[in-house]
Amino acid sequence: MKLTVIGAGSTYTPELVSHLSQLDVDEVALHDIDAERLDVVGGLAERMLARAGYGGALVRTQDVDAAIDGASFVLFQLRVGGQAARLHDETLPLRCSCIGQETTGAGGFAKAMRTVPVILDLAERVASRAPDAWIVDFTNPVGIVTRALLDAGHRAVGLCNVAITFERLCARLLEVAPHRVLVDQVGLNHLTWIRAVRLDGEDVLPQLLEEHGDALASDIELPRNLLDDLGVLPSYYLHYFYAHDRVLEEQRHGTPRAQVVAEIERGLLELYRDPNLNEKPALLEQRGGAFYSEAAVGLVRSLSTDDGAVHVVDIRNGETLAGLAPDDVVEVPARVGASGAVPLPQAPLAPELLGLVQHVTAYERLTVEAATTRDPVVARKALLAHPLIGQVEMIDDLLPERLA
Repeated sequence: MKLTVIGAGSTYTPELVSHLSQLDVDEVALHDIDAERLDVVGGLAERMLARAGYGGALVRTQDVDAAIDGASFVLFQLRVGGQAARLHDETLPLRCSCIGQETTGAGGFAKAMRTVPVILDLAERVASRAPDAWIVDFTNPVGIVTRALLDAGHRAVGLCNVAITFERLCARLLEVAPHRVLVDQVGLNHLTWIRAVRLDGEDVLPQLLEEHGDALASDIELPRNLLDDLGVLPSYYLHYFYAHDRVLEEQRHGTPRAQVVAEIERGLLELYRDPNLNEKPALLEQRGGAFYSEAAVGLVRSLSTDDGAVHVVDIRNGETLAGLAPDDVVEVPARVGASGAVPLPQAPLAPELLGLVQHVTAYERLTVEAATTRDPVVARKALLAHPLIGQVEMIDDLLPERLA
């Protein structure tokens, strides 16, 4: 089995490589357009695989077609424009009194407009050179990118690390092994709520909220009473909606996350250059994307072995969540096998959750259309539809220059 990583110059790649022993892979192809980063990160990946006793081939290439040829799985983990573009996405919205965040709101829109065309071009190459391959997308904004891939007819599934991170947190609070915990996380990518935490199949979320509500609230930076009122556990990204004004003030006076990550990446790349380093360094834990590699490897394992395990993924809604269209892309638990992901049945969302989901779903639909048509009118509609923007006087200031 050949596994290809597009965007392998990412500092995430060693995290992914550290779990490849769980898969029956005989060839790993690492691709990136940045030759220096590919050499540095690929070099560490090679040393890590050698240390783990990997007997297959590892190929580093800037030839995207060669990387994709014959692949069974193609993982997208790229960042179009790098951290410089992210810094722009996080700071420009602040001038318009909007939150600057790379996956939601005005910043997420700008990222989607840059990213979707590139992803679709890569997906066409996958379709022509590895037609039976699964595309696993970890590139943000995952929900929008996955929708664009599925709208274009590609064999794709989206993946985020939020659910597995919550599973690990809950397992730690419950003092149990992680494999015993499964979260029932529903909504849209980066707009999800956990409605149940199942320990050996039994829902223990009420117990968690009662005994560890303060710790959980602190982790997602929201008030404890909000969790008690909702009776669910919002993802961290909900604090951009529920604590908008506080977050906006913090961003105006704080250091942009892009700047922090860029500094961490510089340090990581220096460590990666050490020819004696053959394991992922501790600094990688500060990069973000915790447990991404475990989620990615687990998903690939289910798609390749037909084990029927449950994963929280981004897929078509179908009839899963009432109140959304069948072609909307939702993030829900699904049973995964060789033929793909089948969402588990879900009870209807409570009104206070459904209203926000419908609002953002409309934005995502319009954003995919804007990214593929480059129509400035559709782009303005997308921004107006998002609950973190919706200020008509500022819309043109938030459009990418080529569309304004």
